[in-house]
Amino acid sequence: MFEKAFALIFNTDHELFAIILLSLQVSLCALCLASIAGVPVGALTGLKKFRFRGGVVSLLNTFMGLPPVVVGLCVYLTLSRSGPLGFMSLLYTPSAMVIAQTILAFPIVASLTHSAVVGVDPVIKQAAKTLGASPLQESLTVVKEARYGITAAVIAALGRVMAEVGAILIVGGNIAGYTRVMTTTIALETDKGNFELALALGIILLAISLLINVVLHMVQRKGHFQDKK
Repeated sequence: MFEKAFALIFNTDHELFAIILLSLQVSLCALCLASIAGVPVGALTGLKKFRFRGGVVSLLNTFMGLPPVVVGLCVYLTLSRSGPLGFMSLLYTPSAMVIAQTILAFPIVASLTHSAVVGVDPVIKQAAKTLGASPLQESLTVVKEARYGITAAVIAALGRVMAEVGAILIVGGNIAGYTRVMTTTIALETDKGNFELALALGIILLAISLLINVVLHMVQRKGHFQDKK
């Protein structure tokens, strides 16, 4: 079984690599959207004091643990024919999968970015202010100091969306050659008894997860070393 799984990988099976490519496209698109929105929100909540800031931070922390199937259900109801965005005909398309994964990744990026910004030594902001920096320059100095933590936040969100199955199964429909990604294919092929393809995809998914964790560890170590300096 393992021999056949590795044969699929090394023989560059077309179906296998089409599934991997779609998985990466959907996850990376969702990550980019979540980062574009999440990093500024996280930085803003960490830098500025405003009314209900504590509530916003609590919501972000709570949404980090959003059940994927609940997100999938909400996106499904929104994009279905009777939903408010049904006219866009996005249900059962890669775009719907990107939307669901973006919703899952956003609170992770925003919350961990907030933690990274809050964790910056206040002396750095004070030093920038003493040197005559404007409020914007002060904020940019703090964000720059928190860059390793922010990078770690983005990488952690990537790990979440790459392993996602529940939400994208609901909104994508697991359509062969169109919305079928690694996690949903593993679930489907296991049910069908096609363990070779499921195992091959499982090996690749584990390799990607390992790579993500190694990069995350390296970023965290570099940030920790930078803090000591």
